[in-house]
Amino acid sequence: MTLSPEQLGQSKQELAATLKELRKRAGLSGARLAARCNMSQSKISRIENGKSPASLVDVEQILRILEAPPDVLVRVTKLARLANTDWQSLRSLQRKGLHHKQQELAGLESTSTEFRFFLLSMITGLLSTPEYIRASLAHLDGDQSKLIARKLSRQEVLYDTGKRFTFLLSEMAVRWPLIPASAMAMQLDRLVSVSRLPNVRFGVIPLRGIMPAAPMDTFTVYDASLVTIETTSGILALRDQKDVAMHMEAFTAMERFALFGEDMRNLLARWSDDFRSSDQQFMQPRE
Repeated sequence: MTLSPEQLGQSKQELAATLKELRKRAGLSGARLAARCNMSQSKISRIENGKSPASLVDVEQILRILEAPPDVLVRVTKLARLANTDWQSLRSLQRKGLHHKQQELAGLESTSTEFRFFLLSMITGLLSTPEYIRASLAHLDGDQSKLIARKLSRQEVLYDTGKRFTFLLSEMAVRWPLIPASAMAMQLDRLVSVSRLPNVRFGVIPLRGIMPAAPMDTFTVYDASLVTIETTSGILALRDQKDVAMHMEAFTAMERFALFGEDMRNLLARWSDDFRSSDQQFMQPRE
């Protein structure tokens, strides 16, 4: 089933109204329901008024106390998953101006303390050189100088020692030749430099051996409370704790295949040399 952003937004209000109606049908006041669920009355009130999103765990607990029949349990649980999901299409982001999305991300980074980045096919803006960022935006129309500047300014968060970053990059993300070979070599040098920051844990997953796990998406986990997933057509945000936990488990699974420390830096240095060598060979005049 395909859902529009409008439908996702409506699901939050529909969930709030449904939970309130179910409580009334059960003949319980908000205070009595809160006591039985071991929640505060103010939390129940915020949930029922749509001011605070109810997690799937909250919803399951409320429905259990209300003794909801199986068909209602299935319907409202599905509604709760939708209510904890946000979708931003690339088209809508472009209409609003992609630099506004950078402001949103900067705000999210300022209020979070622990970050887990899994990068499947490209290098994230926090780790990118200006040339790599410029190339990643080349498919967009118009002047992107403001957007490039915003992306570069966000990199300052890496030097905040009160925050912790773990980056996992696949070999494809590291070696995909988005820019000329000499510029790719500089981009890999940038990765090595960032990997030495004291609050950064940096891993690279080489394509070798057997890897039974096969992640499908690039994603970021913020403080074990939010996951953002990047697709070709937009960005999906998941707040339900079961969805967040699933992505954290996937992240942990992929860490087992990654190289860290000097092993990782030696690998990046070798790939960087490969780019420089290929660039020199390309520049050699043919006889």
